Amino acid sequence: MRYVLIIGAGRSASSLIRYLLSKSESENLHIIVADLSLALAEKKINNHPNATPIALNIFDVEERKAAIEKASIVISMLPAYLHIEIAKDCLQYKKHLVTASYISDAMMELDEEARKNNLIFMNEIGLDPGIDHMSAMKVIDEIRAKGGKMLLFESFCGGLVAPESDNNLWNYKFTWAPRNVVLAGQGGAAKFIQEGTYKYIPYGTLFRRTEFLEVEGYGKFEAYSNRDSLKYRSIYGLDDILTLYRGTIRRVGFSKAWNMFVQLGMTDDSYIMEDSENMSYRQFTNSFLPYHPTDSVEIKMRLILKIDQDDIMWDKLLELDLFNPNKKVNLPNATPAQILEKILTDSWTLQPDDKDMIVMYHKFGYELNGEKRQIDSKMVCIGEDQTYTAMAKTVGLPVAIATLLILNGKITTPGVQLPINKEVYLPILEELESYGVVFYEQSMPYFGYNPDLF
Repeated sequence: MRYVLIIGAGRSASSLIRYLLSKSESENLHIIVADLSLALAEKKINNHPNATPIALNIFDVEERKAAIEKASIVISMLPAYLHIEIAKDCLQYKKHLVTASYISDAMMELDEEARKNNLIFMNEIGLDPGIDHMSAMKVIDEIRAKGGKMLLFESFCGGLVAPESDNNLWNYKFTWAPRNVVLAGQGGAAKFIQEGTYKYIPYGTLFRRTEFLEVEGYGKFEAYSNRDSLKYRSIYGLDDILTLYRGTIRRVGFSKAWNMFVQLGMTDDSYIMEDSENMSYRQFTNSFLPYHPTDSVEIKMRLILKIDQDDIMWDKLLELDLFNPNKKVNLPNATPAQILEKILTDSWTLQPDDKDMIVMYHKFGYELNGEKRQIDSKMVCIGEDQTYTAMAKTVGLPVAIATLLILNGKITTPGVQLPINKEVYLPILEELESYGVVFYEQSMPYFGYNPDLF
């Protein structure tokens, strides 16, 4: 019997757990689902005979070490900053580790010791990061194998609401951590490279610089730039590439509307608002507007944001109940960003019958035999329900598949790593297709970003 320890039974773990349980009989697996909430762990395994739920406080060192020592392999679905102690325990007890999180500096420091112990510490094996790496490297490696030279790589991903559940003016609902949505783009200028020139977009203008994308059957989308598009330039072997850009996908019009919050200062997370607990939504909104002896909050908002009476932007604000004097914030010592998150959660929470949607879009520009060409690769995944969401599926399934490949000796390269090698991405992408996570590739004319060439 091989014991798979899953630490963390939150939203992203549902498809992961279901996959491993479905393989438990044929693969001789026993799944141990550990969470601070025993009830949540029990719910996720649903009395499956090949699974055991346990209550685990990861800050209880003895309890944590005991659970890891008994495992054949460990999956950490905890927040990224909590992985490192799990990883150190895995080193101590010689256990492989799988996470969906970005590789931190602290995790990278364990690389040499992991290699010495022939241990695989697989990270960034979820959706983004994860499926983005694998689907991108597959095409990049294929282009290189033909002798092609990469000129352009653009990668976009977004967690959205499915078309059948898209029933608000923002064409958006929270499918993942709301706080990450509110704080998106903060912490420094977005940085990328176009036609060999470094480009920077400060936070104040980020949501007014968007690129448009068309996905057959799903219509038009827009994307705003991620903070650091150059992070993976060397890792992907694209040091000489002329254009490298990564962005977040939304429906067209979202970014322009979101920019209103940015300009008002409602997304600021750096200070606490006085008496926030007793503040109404209307008072919160008025806090960012100038005093006027006769103008209402609504009129002041229109004037400062230059919203005409027939502008859809106004209807979007009204839909969020921002001017309601009776709704209370009920958050003590809250920042503007925290209050905005609370207000948006009222309107953007997925309802029981709602479904979510993941959209991923890659563009590959390259030169082969003196001719410039382009491949566009697109993937759309629709969730089943509120438990088996598209987000849980695309985050959890790659983690689960990688775990089984490691257990079965199909992935053998040791060390702290992300899934950019063929032994990792080829079998995972192939199996993902059987679960509806399919990339459709299309040859396109290459235009780049230099109009003088055409």
